[in-house]
Amino acid sequence: MAKGSAKARRAAGAKKNDLFAGKEKQRDVRTANIVAARAVADAVRTSLGPKGMDKMITSPSGDVLITNDGATIMDKLEVIHPAAKMMCELSKSQDVEAGDGTTSVVVLGGSLLEAASSLLGKGIHPSTVSDAFQRCAAEAEKVLKEIAIPVDLSDRDQLVRTCRTSLNSKVVSENSDLLAPIAVDAVLGVIDEKLDDNVDLTDIRVLKKLGGTVEETELVDGLVFNSAASHAAGGPTRKENVKVGLIQFCLSAPKTDMENTVVVSDYQQMDRILKEEKKYIIGLIKKIVKSGCNVLLIQKSILRDAVNDLALHYLAKKNIMVVRDIERADIGFISRTLGCQPIAHVDAFTPDRLGTAELAEEIPTPSGRIIKITGVKNRGKTVSVLVRGSNRLVIDEAERSIHDALCVVRSLVKERYLIAGGGGPEIEISLRLSKLAQEIGGMEGYCMQKYAEALEVIPYTLSENAGLHPMEIVTELRKQHVEGKRTSGINVRKGKITDILEENVVQPMLVTLSAIKLATELCTQILKIDDIVPIR
Repeated sequence: MAKGSAKARRAAGAKKNDLFAGKEKQRDVRTANIVAARAVADAVRTSLGPKGMDKMITSPSGDVLITNDGATIMDKLEVIHPAAKMMCELSKSQDVEAGDGTTSVVVLGGSLLEAASSLLGKGIHPSTVSDAFQRCAAEAEKVLKEIAIPVDLSDRDQLVRTCRTSLNSKVVSENSDLLAPIAVDAVLGVIDEKLDDNVDLTDIRVLKKLGGTVEETELVDGLVFNSAASHAAGGPTRKENVKVGLIQFCLSAPKTDMENTVVVSDYQQMDRILKEEKKYIIGLIKKIVKSGCNVLLIQKSILRDAVNDLALHYLAKKNIMVVRDIERADIGFISRTLGCQPIAHVDAFTPDRLGTAELAEEIPTPSGRIIKITGVKNRGKTVSVLVRGSNRLVIDEAERSIHDALCVVRSLVKERYLIAGGGGPEIEISLRLSKLAQEIGGMEGYCMQKYAEALEVIPYTLSENAGLHPMEIVTELRKQHVEGKRTSGINVRKGKITDILEENVVQPMLVTLSAIKLATELCTQILKIDDIVPIR
């Protein structure tokens, strides 16, 4: 009898061990995923906020990149673990949705995973944690809309203040007073304030030109080309009362197919070929001159020369300004800007397909010449931004900063609400969720309380990166929000808690809302993964 009971106990123990082994594998997979994702979050945490540190990124080829833009850092990171890759994709998703807050969303995602890890360690099922976190994200959206301030797109000063907040955390923060108005005017120039609810950023062309300083960055009400006019045969470099033609055919002699060749051994036949070539090109030029065109834009060709020296000679004699090597990808933008139509054949070169402008001129810069076409009469809803910088690192970071500022204005066009910055909204949401968690109670309430605590990572990190005492700052901030001061936030310049609205530190509601939603989605997705299955 004793032997039988011992066998039964061993069998039961074996089943228990088998069950434990299965659970242990699932736990190990989740732990590995959370650790990998949190490692990525920790890598960018020190870059959060206006006092955040910059990262120097080096490539195997020796290229160096200095930035504190979360999306750029995540894009350049070489990660192998699948969960770490998900964290990098999280930053890209935030960049697409809101354009700003790419560092915040990664830091927030890492904090939520840390909270989830502690809950799993207490034996709470991942599905319970996921459901509670998703409920918290929905409640957070309600709180944000309650504390948000409606924004009027006609209030340019308010939009500039919002852009300045975004730019203050960038490498080019000292130029925020110049770049913020440029970003606002660029977006307002391509939308209808009353009708549009989104912005197509392809209508805003950002062109980089090395040389000068960031202070020389300008918004061009027209078109800019990063190339010089043709100087062959003394062609003009400045034209007034411009009529612009955009051609997609070649001003050169036709060629045979790739497989065919023509061998000419007779000098008379060679002279005849040259005479026919000249006659052919003169025929093309005559039709261009007849239309009244005096500025000619020629698309780049890969099959043969888009324009040869003979054609440039005749164009210069007719005093027509020539801009060569227009990229195929730029044709649509140029057409919309100048109000002209691309011409694919010389027979279609008619005056009604030309664009008109007041001035086209070539301007010298330290690193080469550029061409500006200004005073466009039938300009479409497009603008160009000419970014200048003393070196490649500065100019690249200035371009990324302008992109983030443009995205901030786009966020306000999509969701026309502002909220205070400085970690205030996160603390307000945290307090509301803590109160709701106490009312709900039970396991779900406990999970919601952990979610609320995880949101405090944003103000904590802001104060930590600014060299302040995080515990004191966050405690004081929580105290002021409990007293009803919703607009209180961390003033990193003064090193204390102030009314952040009076300091003009504001941000679009969409940035914080998108960050919370995306970070929560990532967390719940990782929690529901219990195995990694490699395939061949």
